[in-house]
Amino acid sequence: MSVRTEKVSSLVKERISEIFQHHFRMEEYGLMTVTEVRMTPDLKIAKVYVSVFGDAERKRKTLALLEVEKAFIRTELGRNLHLKFTPSIMVYLDESLDHAMHIESLLHKIHKDTGSEEQKRE
Repeated sequence: MSVRTEKVSSLVKERISEIFQHHFRMEEYGLMTVTEVRMTPDLKIAKVYVSVFGDAERKRKTLALLEVEKAFIRTELGRNLHLKFTPSIMVYLDESLDHAMHIESLLHKIHKDTGSEEQKRE
């Protein structure tokens, strides 16, 4: 990624986070966090990765609501960004936190099982 692409990605992430904070109620959409934004090299498409706190149904519902609101998000983004083109928005669910928590629980279980086996041997 070029320096310009990285700067625009960072700026888009910041602006979309502000849009979420000011225009989307937590009761309806749940707790959302923009975890990453990846821009295409021509800066015309922003792939927005969103982490949603909640169960699978809450995540699915939030992602569906964000898909409906993409035009609004893009309009607000265009008002706040000073680029030649306002990028199109593609929203993806970021499940990396869920994977990290799952791995952490597996490691904890392995550590717990190893500790109990060592106690049996003594």
